[in-house]
Amino acid sequence: MKFCWSTLNVTDLDHSIKFYEEIAGLSLIRRIPAGPGTEIAFLGAGETQIELICDGNKKKIDIGEDISWGFEVESLEEALSLVKEKGIDVIGEPVQPNPKVRFFFIKDPDGMRIQLVENLG
Repeated sequence: MKFCWSTLNVTDLDHSIKFYEEIAGLSLIRRIPAGPGTEIAFLGAGETQIELICDGNKKKIDIGEDISWGFEVESLEEALSLVKEKGIDVIGEPVQPNPKVRFFFIKDPDGMRIQLVENLG
């Protein structure tokens, strides 16, 4: 078995694509119509992808607080500077739970918790 993608419903596909390209470093793989008022975009950087679905009739997305997506970054300081430059709020302070990893959380445009993590060795 191979994990292919994780799906997230979004309210503004263009805004969400821009967020995941600029903040997570993902590339748009394909963007396809999926019925009246609905469009799907797949983004990735490697084997695993994320699928964003935008139903133009759905104005509110309900994302729980018990889920997050983690993205590895080369430099936590550079990632922190980038999200602040983009006006994205950081949730709490960066955390280093052990000598080998540091991370912080932000939210995507629809409220999905995103963890940006630097592996230190």
